[in-house]
Amino acid sequence: MIREIKTFISVARRGSFAAAGQEVGLSPSAVSAQIRTLEDGLGVKLFERSGRAVSLNPAGQRAVPLAEEMLQLYSRMGTPDADNDFRGALRIGAIGTAQTGILPQVLVALKDRAPFIEASVVPGVSLHLLSLVDSGDLDLAIMITPPFALPKDLRAEVIAREPFVLIRPPNVEGDDPLMLLQDHPFIRYDRNSFGGRSVTRFLREHRLQVRQTLELDELDAIVKMVGSGLGVALVPMAGVWLENSSAVRVLPLGERVFFREIVLLSRYAHREAPLFRLFRTCVMDAMASLRPAHPSIDVGE
Repeated sequence: MIREIKTFISVARRGSFAAAGQEVGLSPSAVSAQIRTLEDGLGVKLFERSGRAVSLNPAGQRAVPLAEEMLQLYSRMGTPDADNDFRGALRIGAIGTAQTGILPQVLVALKDRAPFIEASVVPGVSLHLLSLVDSGDLDLAIMITPPFALPKDLRAEVIAREPFVLIRPPNVEGDDPLMLLQDHPFIRYDRNSFGGRSVTRFLREHRLQVRQTLELDELDAIVKMVGSGLGVALVPMAGVWLENSSAVRVLPLGERVFFREIVLLSRYAHREAPLFRLFRTCVMDAMASLRPAHPSIDVGE
């Protein structure tokens, strides 16, 4: 019944089944069914219905603070008395740049605060990680925001926006990104990846005909190829290559800059779980620590 109570509070706040459905990740008909289940269980009607709009009746108004209190008590049932009382397993998906970027710091913080948690990391590209979270094989994932609508029972919270830059070999002259892309071999960020699609869109918008020489899905490998003199590339400022960027020359795109968004993906049903909230806190702390070293990366709030 907790699920129905959460939906009831959302409808009371939003004023319609459709708006509540967007918040909780359900269709309007599923929201309506949950409200009927709750009303049947209580034996009272909670809303006055008028077309697509709904409003609380007196019984509903009385029920709202009681429902909120029940949710608070329910949340406290799963909250340990101390961080180190957390038990269980946490299955984490992560794209490559998260593995070499923030994830080690996140896992160290998680281990310090919840030493009895068994955390496992599953590497993969964003599309694969999304399917694993959707199927329940992962609890959450750090990945690139997809260029399509998520399934309604999934939630993606933006934790960072990483600007793309042009990188060139140290011995290549020139500071105009568009001219460099036209005049030198191009090492492409895999066009089938979510981030690579952004690169393709940038090239199309600027009507650039590039001479592609390689296509890779690993940013660190792309940077090494550029550093070896094999061509230029468009890559996001992300991952371990930032710590070794002296091997290439980095050119900002200025007003032409575009971004990829990094999200923390989870199921709606898990977003209030104490262990998920703890992991999210560790992630946001790690992202905030990047800001002084890499101020161009926008960190989510």
